Amino acid sequence: MAKLALDRTSSSAEITATVTAWVDEHVPQVWRDAAARGGRAAIREVRTRADYEAWYPTFAGSGLAVATWPVEYGGLDLVPEQARAAEKVLAPFNLGRLNPLGLSAVAPPLFAYGTEDQRMRFLPPLVHNEEKWCQLLSEPGAGSDLASLATRAVQDGEEWVLAGQKVWTTWAHLSDFAVCLARSDPTVPKRKGLTYFIVDLHAPGVDVRPLRHIGGEVDFNEVFLEDVRVPDAHRLGPIGEGWRVANATLSGERQMVSGAGSGGVDRIGGAGAERLVRRAAELGRTGDPVVRQQLMVLYSEERIRGWTNERVRATVRAGGTPGPAASIGKVHGASLNQRLQLLATDLLGMASTAWSEPWLESMPFEVQGMLRSRANTVEGGTSEVSKNILGERVLGLPREPDPWHDHPWQEVPRS
Repeated sequence: MAKLALDRTSSSAEITATVTAWVDEHVPQVWRDAAARGGRAAIREVRTRADYEAWYPTFAGSGLAVATWPVEYGGLDLVPEQARAAEKVLAPFNLGRLNPLGLSAVAPPLFAYGTEDQRMRFLPPLVHNEEKWCQLLSEPGAGSDLASLATRAVQDGEEWVLAGQKVWTTWAHLSDFAVCLARSDPTVPKRKGLTYFIVDLHAPGVDVRPLRHIGGEVDFNEVFLEDVRVPDAHRLGPIGEGWRVANATLSGERQMVSGAGSGGVDRIGGAGAERLVRRAAELGRTGDPVVRQQLMVLYSEERIRGWTNERVRATVRAGGTPGPAASIGKVHGASLNQRLQLLATDLLGMASTAWSEPWLESMPFEVQGMLRSRANTVEGGTSEVSKNILGERVLGLPREPDPWHDHPWQEVPRS
């Protein structure tokens, strides 16, 4: 699929006409008919995940999936205003970006700290969803305090040897590569002795073990690294500067899980306020004034969240990283989604308390969403940590006292 004939000289009218013509030619008719008939809900009825994945190379090949990226990496090199004109045409067809962790959490550090060889090697297949990505960050003893991690990286000539354990690794069981933060120097303070790597998850010594959710599905994994050899050419950024590089990933991850309008996934667990309103009507609950008030509160909050996240999305479209402001959407989105899914189960009444065998297949969608949403305030950075980031980096409040801040990592007591 050739990229669209658009560039920075294209007018909004030219972009609209070109993208409209592309949609008419390449988006399947049945999807377009569904969009005209009933929007995203109707599209989901006629388009399976497998259908979309099979068609996705057409989207990625057009350059529209990452329209502001340079052409050589898979984009069209449009400015943000031009990209918004294209997105306005695409929006009704719900053409979500696949490989969201790659786009949101891996691409930012590659752009900011990667070499040209690294960007050319990894970004194009990432855009086309040919190589899937995850991130090896959290550890059993380093979750909220990620900088205290213990996975070791020892240089051996032109290679590094990584050893340690990572946990809560989203989609590792589906991924080909991961960005990994490891300790390369234990004799300096914890944030200064870290280095960032790209790890091939098919390499010898990588052991991925799935972790099952309370709802029965598998998203998270624990990953054991047993003397995994990583070429120095897959080191991302300078030795010892891994914490600085990782911040581009962390802010991108928070943006991804911030919800609608963030530029990442819509939500993790359940559906949104619009579907909840429709479901309440189907169940005959909208005659209750208390229920109507609950619905409108959540609907209003979701709209506000979308507008707030759009500021972060505009920064990303302009070529920047999400930054600490992404934590605003993360904190609010996590709490809001949990309240949305709790109300969804409340609307079901007693039907949300028990169901027949097999339990996983027969569990109501609303209950699945509610159970999954319980992790929202923990994953992608806990709400407590995100609030600290907002206080310190957005509001300018002083940092929390840390008596071990300047001590070598190896001297810091660990539980």
